Amino acid sequence: MKLQNKMLVAVAFAISTVGSFAQELEVNLQIRPRFEYRNGFKELMKDNFYPTSFVSQRSRMNFSYKQEKFKANVSFQNVRVWGDVATTSASDKNGVALFESWISYDFNTNWTAKFGRQVLSYDNQRIIGGIDWLQQGQSHDAVLVTNKKNKYQLDFGAALNNNNEALYESAYVTNYKNMQFIWFNQKFSKLSLSFLALNNGYQYENLTENKFQVAYLQTIGTYGKWYASKFYGNFGLYVQMGEAAVSNDKVDVGAYYAGFNLGYKFTNSFKAELGFEYLSGKDQNDTDSKVKSFTPLFGTNHGFNGLMDYFYVGNHKNSVGLQDFYTKFIYDKNRWQVTLSPHLFYSTASVYNMTTLEKQDNYLGTEIDVTVSYKVDKNFVITGGVSKMCSSDTMEILKGGNNSNCNNWAWVMVSFNPQLFTYKK
Repeated sequence: MKLQNKMLVAVAFAISTVGSFAQELEVNLQIRPRFEYRNGFKELMKDNFYPTSFVSQRSRMNFSYKQEKFKANVSFQNVRVWGDVATTSASDKNGVALFESWISYDFNTNWTAKFGRQVLSYDNQRIIGGIDWLQQGQSHDAVLVTNKKNKYQLDFGAALNNNNEALYESAYVTNYKNMQFIWFNQKFSKLSLSFLALNNGYQYENLTENKFQVAYLQTIGTYGKWYASKFYGNFGLYVQMGEAAVSNDKVDVGAYYAGFNLGYKFTNSFKAELGFEYLSGKDQNDTDSKVKSFTPLFGTNHGFNGLMDYFYVGNHKNSVGLQDFYTKFIYDKNRWQVTLSPHLFYSTASVYNMTTLEKQDNYLGTEIDVTVSYKVDKNFVITGGVSKMCSSDTMEILKGGNNSNCNNWAWVMVSFNPQLFTYKK
């Protein structure tokens, strides 16, 4: 018997000796290398710069345990770029990181509490999502209490972050200082409706009063999805209010979001969708300190507003907002899925040429995304795509670079997700 199999059997045996309850242990693996060719990804290609290509890889091991009312999950991962350490290196650049580590307890059939580092994902992941496209993903150190019965679910979540086990307060700017949220979902015969109230506290140092303070930002809204015969769709409406921490002070926030998507299923294999998103922004000549730009805080933003990540993927925060008119054509048959998605982008607020002070046209550009996926078997999927950005002078003012350059992106990803081991007692 191989060493790793002996180790897994030993772990299972050790767990099985604890009590006489029904128990289950699963061990899953994910290996996910992805090749990317970037030639104007996230920003327009600059003159005298050259395209780049690389392979990034996620290697993740997941241990899942169940025992009557208890569940536990521990997930380790390594994220790397091929070649980021020498082939003879004695150490790794990123090492092994803890992606998830949580335990949950079912008080009864309706109430569950979950503690630890966990993925939070709600609705279409526009506001809170797992960001699985990122090789490192996104997880939160949080407490989650769930009440679930029949066709409704109510979640209460909370988190508190710090740099270390300190004796005295120090600035925490890595992420939010604290978070609280309520999410409610009710399912009807052909409609699912959700409500989200999210409160995030961001710490800053008040130099005037020489103390640390917290600015609280609220995001409140609703999301719904429905289907009727061959038609289906979804919509989202959110507002942001409260305060944002800016440098060593706080400023007021007033921003909003609206989006909808309407689809029609022509056949079992082919469907088409039409959608629009509006994220509020702020005019570039607006001298008001108030934040008027909506930010999808923890959303899986790669899945929205084009796959080339020009908007809200580590960028475009506190900017001129966005209007995104898009369509999707989806063919899904047997093991193949092909998607074609054109986008038309416009700024919500006004953009100015800072040299001439002239107001610019709100049109930012057109992006076309094509993705193809082939499922080799249940554990092995190959996915790839190409994207092209045709941008305007306004986009060049916002993003820099040269809109006359050829701005495109291509990628191929292999995902291998086998179940290595299962033990039941």
